[in-house]
Amino acid sequence: MDFKIAVIKGDGVGPEIVDEGLKVLDKIAQKYNHKFECTNVLGGGAAIDVTGEPLPKESLDICKASDAVLLGAVGGPKWDNIESSKRPEKGLLALRSGLGLFVNLRPATMHESIKEASPLRADIVEKGVDFVVVRELTGGIYFSERKTGVENGVEFAYDVEKYDENEIRRIGKKAFETAMIRNKKLTCVDKANVLDSSKLWRKVLNELAKDYPEVELSYMYVDNAAMQLVKDPSQFDVIVTNNIFGDIISDEASMITGSIGMLPSASVRGDDFGMYEPIHGSAPDIAGQNVVNPIATILSVAMMLRYSFKLEEEAKAIETAVTNVLNAGYRTKDIYNGVGEVVGTKEMGDLIAKEI
Repeated sequence: MDFKIAVIKGDGVGPEIVDEGLKVLDKIAQKYNHKFECTNVLGGGAAIDVTGEPLPKESLDICKASDAVLLGAVGGPKWDNIESSKRPEKGLLALRSGLGLFVNLRPATMHESIKEASPLRADIVEKGVDFVVVRELTGGIYFSERKTGVENGVEFAYDVEKYDENEIRRIGKKAFETAMIRNKKLTCVDKANVLDSSKLWRKVLNELAKDYPEVELSYMYVDNAAMQLVKDPSQFDVIVTNNIFGDIISDEASMITGSIGMLPSASVRGDDFGMYEPIHGSAPDIAGQNVVNPIATILSVAMMLRYSFKLEEEAKAIETAVTNVLNAGYRTKDIYNGVGEVVGTKEMGDLIAKEI
């Protein structure tokens, strides 16, 4: 089969991790006789340096004409002092909104062989960590009205958390569908004791629940959810939440599993199209040193094969290869805890590709 992929390597460690993801993708192409046509496009700080824009129109057009997007990471201190509307992160938000990617799927799974890397107590880890965060991605406080100004000599700023029922219904439907193919347990994380927007989330999800009677729906305030993720992450199966809470909760989830360098993500919409990226940032402090963990990006490639290309066997081949390499004792620096052999970014990519 033939597929078109727009590749945005981005900034910092982005080019390094994407190169390893493409290395693994090439091995899949060879083994299963597929053709992946990859087109490099500019985005983030790299795009600013060349075009002055964090997401040039040409880049967005190429992404729209592709079957999927593979993204490294964007941003870094180099661009901290430019106009806010031109920052690299604006390019990422423009990608999500321009491509209509309203769902972010972030699986959090504990690999048995690296459980010692988790900061949680052994007795908590032994109960297991295996859940998915379904995060709304194109609404809420990141995309609503904001303003900075001066009133009566006092500087002020505000950002509006706003959702309509249709935005909530479509992300809620995706969350229920995700729960149906897992353990049929859905937790909505919100702040309904304070926020009107959260009250609307509960109203819409309660309505949706009638269509999914097999799914156990519960609610949890975000502050309690943050605590429960540390106390007993095994209680969660699928978590659905808004944009800002999802941003925070999913990063917390990544550290529970041992490292933010281990977790992939998929940003999708109603069809097969999606954008795939690790959940971590550009980490400019370690860029170019061959130390960054490429596994999150490699697993993002697996998610791309599964969700956009419907290649389940190929996706499982990558995931199994990652597990086998970790079981063999190989570790990047971030997941090394005195057990196994430390390898670099390229070496880890080579080992996983070889295992396929």
